[in-house]
Order: sequence, then structure tokens, then C-alpha cells
Amino acid sequence: MPRTTEANQRIREAQRAKILESARSVFARKGMAATIMDIAVEAQISIGLAYRYFADKEAIFSELVKQTVPDDSVGFQKLVEMPGTPGERLATLISSIVVARGQREPLEAHQLLNHALDAGAMPEEIRELLSKRYQMLLATMRQLIVEGQATGEVAPGDPDQLVAVMSACLDGLTRWALRDPEQFRTYVPDAQIVLRLFQPLTDEKKASEQS
Repeated sequence: MPRTTEANQRIREAQRAKILESARSVFARKGMAATIMDIAVEAQISIGLAYRYFADKEAIFSELVKQTVPDDSVGFQKLVEMPGTPGERLATLISSIVVARGQREPLEAHQLLNHALDAGAMPEEIRELLSKRYQMLLATMRQLIVEGQATGEVAPGDPDQLVAVMSACLDGLTRWALRDPEQFRTYVPDAQIVLRLFQPLTDEKKASEQS
């Protein structure tokens, strides 16, 4: 009995997912030096079948990045509008980023991107996508910092400079997670440790610094 159209579609989707999962492992190990042949071997399929689903390795890479670097625009908007003070919402944002660094898929995404950057082979489409999403993150962070300064939860100062410092802290945590993921998971800092850098001085601390 011949397969139905729906059954054929399910088979194609499963095969495509298998290729992408295999490519994720290959790119994480070899970076952009990986070839379609490497991916086909990992997926235990013929190279011809791999080409039936993807034009080249760059197309596979682009699809992997789109899958593992989600579009957070809706999430950022919900975060800005959620109940709680600006400081509490900023803590939620930072905490979600720190926790994600210890998880497998986000780490693999960063490994893929680092390999591509090191090789100077980042597809322009992906470069633009990542830039857009990163700017959304920074804009959300800046908005919460400005609102937090108004409520006294965030230290006064140039919001753009505070965003730059916080971004640098998070970038350092990402590099640590990539370098030694097990150690990172063991000692992963609480978001409050990062946020403490941006909290205003108490009267007691001010008096201590002035003495």
C-alpha cells in the first residue's frame, strides 16, 4: 500500500531534523571547516540525500542558528510589561540569560557562532539577524535600567555605560561557560551578584567610602 502524502511529509521532516541534529554536532566539533560529507557521515545518509534537503553547508548553518537563537522580541516586550518593579524585571532578564548559558542548546549555538566568527565565515543573513536580536536585548536592558534609576533601584549614571558594563559581564559569563561548562554549572552566579554592581550605594556605604 503506497504511503499517503501526510506520511511522506512526516518522513521528510524527520530526515531534515536528523540532518540538522547531526550538523549541530559536526559544526560544534569542526566549526566552519565541516563539510557536507562530514554531516552526511554523521547522519548516516548519502551525500546526495543531504543535498536534496540543503543547497550547501552554509544553508544548514543558517538554519541551525535560526533554531538555536530564538526571536525574543515578543519575550522582551512581555518582560517590560510584566508586573513588578523595574529592578525585579531587570533581575528576571539577567537571571534568564545566566541560566541559559549553562544549558546545552544555547551553548552549542554560541559554539557555532564562535567557530563562524573565528573562520570569518559568518553568513551575512545570520550576521544581520544576530545584530538585530542583540540590539533588542540591549534596548530592553537600557529601558529597564532607566526605569530602575527612576525608582532608585539602579545606580545613577549614563544608562548606555551601564548597559555596556552589564553586557561585558554577560559576555564574560558566556566565555566561561564555553571554556568550562561543568565548572560554570557548578559555580554559576546568581543574577543578584551581577545586579549588585548596579545597585545604588546605601547611606552606610556612602559614609564608609567618605571616611
